[in-house]
Amino acid sequence: MNEEKEFFLTQEGLEDLEAELEELKTVKRKEIAEKIKTAREFGDLSENAEYDQAKNEQAQIEDRINRIEHILRNASIIEHEEVSKEEIGIGASVRLMDKVFNEEVTYTIVGTAEADPKKGRISNVSPVGKQLLGKKVGDSVEVQVGDFTSVYEVLGINE
Repeated sequence: MNEEKEFFLTQEGLEDLEAELEELKTVKRKEIAEKIKTAREFGDLSENAEYDQAKNEQAQIEDRINRIEHILRNASIIEHEEVSKEEIGIGASVRLMDKVFNEEVTYTIVGTAEADPKKGRISNVSPVGKQLLGKKVGDSVEVQVGDFTSVYEVLGINE
């Protein structure tokens, strides 16, 4: 398990994790217990693929429950009113001009526990997130990822 000492979460991220934890504990645990019970009825457990699969699924669910509980115990909630409009920090939504592709993009800088690049939520420790922290409107950053360099100009913060 990743032993981060502190997890930065937005209120939305906190609520999402709490809802996921509730779903895992109340619904998924019951579903997997039923799968295990059904698989046991097939007999010989030593060659029972359904049983093995159900036990693996159970281990994954329990691992995720433990991970979420660890995050929630060590969470620092980013209050919306604390997020600066002058300087990029965790919790900020930033509007950027991608100079390489000549397109506008918007990202929200979040902690690692709620990062989801497909939804425009990038971690404060990601290459782009790290470079953006502390920047102001008008600043530009270059981000090297592998052989590729991206260049972004900050157009707006928490507009």
